[in-house]
Amino acid sequence: MESWLAAGRAFQLAASYREEQREPGCRLRTVTTGRVKRESKEAGPNRHQGLAMQKPRRENRLPHLETFCLAAELGSFTAAARAVGITQAAVSQRMHALERRLGVALFQRRAGRLQLTQPGEKLYEYAQRLRRLEQEAVARVTGCRAEQSGGLRIGTSTVPGEHLLPEILARFQGRFPQIQMRVQVTNTQQVLQLVERGQVDVGLVGARSDSPRLEFRGFAWDRLVLVVSPQHPLARRSVVNLRELTGQRLIVREPGSGSRQCLEQALRRAGFSLDDWQSVMELGSNLAIQEAVQHGVGIAILSQYAIRDWVESGQLVQVCIARWQAARRFYAVWRRHKPLPVSAQLFLDVLFSHGRPSRMVV
Repeated sequence: MESWLAAGRAFQLAASYREEQREPGCRLRTVTTGRVKRESKEAGPNRHQGLAMQKPRRENRLPHLETFCLAAELGSFTAAARAVGITQAAVSQRMHALERRLGVALFQRRAGRLQLTQPGEKLYEYAQRLRRLEQEAVARVTGCRAEQSGGLRIGTSTVPGEHLLPEILARFQGRFPQIQMRVQVTNTQQVLQLVERGQVDVGLVGARSDSPRLEFRGFAWDRLVLVVSPQHPLARRSVVNLRELTGQRLIVREPGSGSRQCLEQALRRAGFSLDDWQSVMELGSNLAIQEAVQHGVGIAILSQYAIRDWVESGQLVQVCIARWQAARRFYAVWRRHKPLPVSAQLFLDVLFSHGRPSRMVV
């Protein structure tokens, strides 16, 4: 019987200790009767010395980071709630809890749209790094790469879209086959507008703008060269000067094209403008210009990427322009104050980490 009583007392003591771990604001005190009593901190530090009080540990984990990333990427608590499968009020509560934990505001509203504050942008950057670390840990420990899924929207101007992007997409799809992509090809100005409006995640363009809302990073070089028909009198010349060309019909891209912008800038540096030409024709695509030049409609100054195959096949002839400098960069562009989805970040990693494409011409 005594052994049963002793066991019961020991069990009671252990149970009370476990409760104390859950309630650090309380202490334990054993008395001569063998019963366990609860005593508040206010009873004084010297009432007992048998059990040292443990200090409550501060929670170092940041709560609700995944919800935070979704709200930042979707730009809406309502959209984030729909993605997680909870109410909008629950998302708001989670974000308030995260802000209280950090002591800073993470979101702000501008013109009715949800945007990250500067501390919010920093936190999002670290959250993305944690995501990638988790994926790397899975890959290293299991030997299997964590699958990425979702969608990626790319807007691209004509030359990078037709001559650089296919190789980049092949590398990207080889690494992330589960990501669904949608590519829209148009001119540089329209791509920049698509990026600013959030209608595409990443843009590839042949010229940059001064918009403070956009972030640019170069990834390839290009230059503009003169091409003529094989039957054109200039085809037998090795070098010509710009003054000679002003008597020819010059076929150019439409305003808003990166090629057109680069051409006009190069002409200004050389002391010329399109107004110096007797005849200028505008066409909306490089292919249409190449076809027109091949049939003797006029001459053109185009991207070396665009005319390479035509020159190699003999359909066009490239002629050197004396003291002509028309180099440009191709840029990746995205919204500066809008977090990129993971799929877009992975695409940019592939774009920048493999150096210039194999068909690069400088």
